[in-house]
Amino acid sequence: MEYLLILLQMMKFKMKIESIKPEFVEFIPEVIEPGILYISIPYATASHKCACGCGELVVTPIKPLDWELTWDGESVTMYPSIGNWSFSCQSHYFIKKNRIVWSYKMSEDEINFGRKMDRSKKEIFFKKKKS
Repeated sequence: MEYLLILLQMMKFKMKIESIKPEFVEFIPEVIEPGILYISIPYATASHKCACGCGELVVTPIKPLDWELTWDGESVTMYPSIGNWSFSCQSHYFIKKNRIVWSYKMSEDEINFGRKMDRSKKEIFFKKKKS
C-alpha cells in the first residue's frame, strides 16, 4: 500500500475534490491545504487550491463585481462560478453549500466573452461611481 502511495505521488497524481470546508481566518496562510476554503473577512478574500487537483492557488476577491460569498452558519456558497482560465487545467466549477459542482469546459470564445463582460461591468460601475 505504501508503495502505491509513493508511486502516485511520483506521478503527481491529481484528484478532483467534491467538497470544500470553509475556514475563517484573518490572513490567508502560506500553506494552503486542498479541500479547504480559507475566508478572510477583513481582507474580503477567499482562497483555495484548485478543485481539479492541479495544485494551483485560486484567489477570489469577495466584492460586488467579483464574487459573492454566502455563509449560512454551516456551509458556504460562492457566486458566480470559479473559472480558472489562466491555469493549464482551465477547470470550471461552482461552490454550493460546501460542494464542488462541476460545470462544462468553456470554449476560448466563451472565455473571452466572459472576460469582456466582466471588464464592461466594472467600467460601467466605476463610471457611475465617479458621477
